[in-house]
Amino acid sequence: MTSFWSTFIIVLAVGNILAMVWLLFATSRSNGIDESDTTGHKWDGIEELNNPLPRWWLGLFILTIIFAGVYLVLYPGLGSYEGTLSWSQQDQFIEARNENRAKQSAFFAEFADASITELAEIPKAMETGERLFANNCASCHGSAGRGAKGFPNLTDDDWLYGSSPETILASITNGRAGVMPNLNLDGSAVTVLALYVQHLAGKQDVTDFAIEKGKALFGVCMACHGPEGKGNQALGAPNLTDQVWLHGPRSSDIEHVLRHGKQGNMPSFKASLSKDEIRLLAAYVTSLSNNNEE
Repeated sequence: MTSFWSTFIIVLAVGNILAMVWLLFATSRSNGIDESDTTGHKWDGIEELNNPLPRWWLGLFILTIIFAGVYLVLYPGLGSYEGTLSWSQQDQFIEARNENRAKQSAFFAEFADASITELAEIPKAMETGERLFANNCASCHGSAGRGAKGFPNLTDDDWLYGSSPETILASITNGRAGVMPNLNLDGSAVTVLALYVQHLAGKQDVTDFAIEKGKALFGVCMACHGPEGKGNQALGAPNLTDQVWLHGPRSSDIEHVLRHGKQGNMPSFKASLSKDEIRLLAAYVTSLSNNNEE
């Protein structure tokens, strides 16, 4: 803070306190007003009296002024003056943060030697994992992890990038970026290709013509989804044969993806969560799928 602004704040604060002292002194003196005097305001038989301020109320005002003076001596409030206690909000925050980190370190030390799979079997660890999930993941994947349109269901056995603990840990730590390009096909070609994709997933009432033409168009898709449409976890390309539809199962949903493409983004949490927190979160996500299988 510059000396100008420091001086400005000091003058403003002290000036206001002195003004209040003067105001109380000026209004508390007897001006020869009789307690029965009125201000002259009268309406419907009701008169406004001109009584002096009650002493107890005046005492409260005096106490607030004394409190303000003591506060400004002990704590920062007068420009660059730090106060006799040398207290600051930042120091209090750092102290509380360090205290919390010490408690966290002691807590996470209990699970330091456990693998992610083992953590998923420890109730105490999963209680914390559940809270971490609620605070960081539930807004997209839902409170129960069942996902939504455009957000994967974490309770089934369908995984875009794989279900190994290491893969889940990497996804949470580094995030994921998935891209489905716009294929620039005309309307009829999009419809035929959408029917073929549904055929791969088991749709029965697809004509031979649509299957033949769709298979030819699907050649562009094989680079990511594979020749049989079973996907590629290394790329995050979905399996198109298992009837799990991230963006919807209807023909209109599939056609919309083919026409406009999709860009999926899973944010990285390495900047907002510690490694220990990410391990517990990965274990909790693993437990969601395991519990569903059971």
